[in-house]
Amino acid sequence: MTSEFGAGLELCSILVVDDEPGMRNFLVKILGPRCKRVEQAANVEEASRLLDNNHYDIVILDNILPGKSGLEWLREQRQVGFFADAILITAFADLETAIQALRAGAVDFVLKPFRSNQILNAVARSMDRLHLQRENYLLKYELSADATAGRGRLLGNSKEISDIRETLQRVAPLPTPVLFTGDTGTGKEIAARTLHAMSDRSDKPFVPVNCASFSPEVIANELFGNVQNDPSQAHGRQDGLLLYASGGTLFFDEIAEMPLSLQATLLRVIEEMRIRPFGSQREVPLNLRFIFATNADLPSAVEQGKFREDLYHRINVLNVRMPTLRERISDLPELAAMFMKKLSHELRVPPLPLTEQVLLKLSCYDWPGNVRELRNLIERSLILGEFPPEFSGGDEDDTDAAPDSLQAVERRHILTVLDACGGNRAEAARRLGVSRKTIDRKCAMWDV
Repeated sequence: MTSEFGAGLELCSILVVDDEPGMRNFLVKILGPRCKRVEQAANVEEASRLLDNNHYDIVILDNILPGKSGLEWLREQRQVGFFADAILITAFADLETAIQALRAGAVDFVLKPFRSNQILNAVARSMDRLHLQRENYLLKYELSADATAGRGRLLGNSKEISDIRETLQRVAPLPTPVLFTGDTGTGKEIAARTLHAMSDRSDKPFVPVNCASFSPEVIANELFGNVQNDPSQAHGRQDGLLLYASGGTLFFDEIAEMPLSLQATLLRVIEEMRIRPFGSQREVPLNLRFIFATNADLPSAVEQGKFREDLYHRINVLNVRMPTLRERISDLPELAAMFMKKLSHELRVPPLPLTEQVLLKLSCYDWPGNVRELRNLIERSLILGEFPPEFSGGDEDDTDAAPDSLQAVERRHILTVLDACGGNRAEAARRLGVSRKTIDRKCAMWDV
């Protein structure tokens, strides 16, 4: 039965407001087996109390109620915070009532008497509209924020990345906040997206917020939304990212740049999982996973009074430090190959050969800009049609050697580990799990 009206019906929470017990029982009987939660109120006073303490996706509202009409009550509720779609049911089908219903903010209009499939279709339409509205808003937000720049997989098989991947697998099913730290360009957002993909929220939104990209006023409105206390406006509220992301993951990048004036509010949201949009007298419950990232020294920011100590301790439950590219240099060939394939396809230009000499020279570079700098170098080289002289293979005899041959992989890996150890052959041998004599013999053979 559910599939006939769409999958959204299963997730729907509904409040039925009608003074007739028979109508309430009929609606609960029809909607109860198909929806997540259905509650009822016999009058507007009871309905108001339920709205103060619960969140509903849809309110099915009779227009003829004791004391005041359903539309009058709906207009009043919109001024204090009404966070549901309203479906009006009425026995009077005049044009004036329909116009008033639209002005009051009702999204649908069902005439009595009605059949069960009519109200089910109205609820399904409303849920489809809510889902589409959220998808469109988040898509528009991602496009405007260039959030696609941080997409990708957490690549690499170095010990550093393998340890991080294991940590993410452990914390993925838990609601625990995670703080990613590390230098710029180390892949903090990619790691956050990987954590989201591992969790049971993977089919829900992942919403990145760059705290450095907004002014204090704009970020507050973007996050929390607002309620306009003007009953003449057909759309009296603007939902924020916290509401649109509900059920998914909210990723605060550059959290150290969060305005001090909002840090206390954010702490309360994390603690209580409820928000109060600006202008609203009601709070809205949330279901969110919070992930944070920064390249700043948060303990120093706390000492300087730029970051709240209580917020720092709340988000620093699990700190995952992302290594620099220099620290995971053995992952460079895989990262370079991925960027080369992806960017050559996007730019529609032939890929450049990643020969052994090119990879060796890439591995010997310090990479102060980390993985992001590697990506930019490959994109720039593809546009120009060649690697810069300091990274090109030159005219050596082995420039055409297959980069994935066993000998090439062995040579490249040993030399990159040796370079990461600062030339200390004993340490390189320990990391590689071979004898010092093996390293000496290989270096002599390669004239290193």
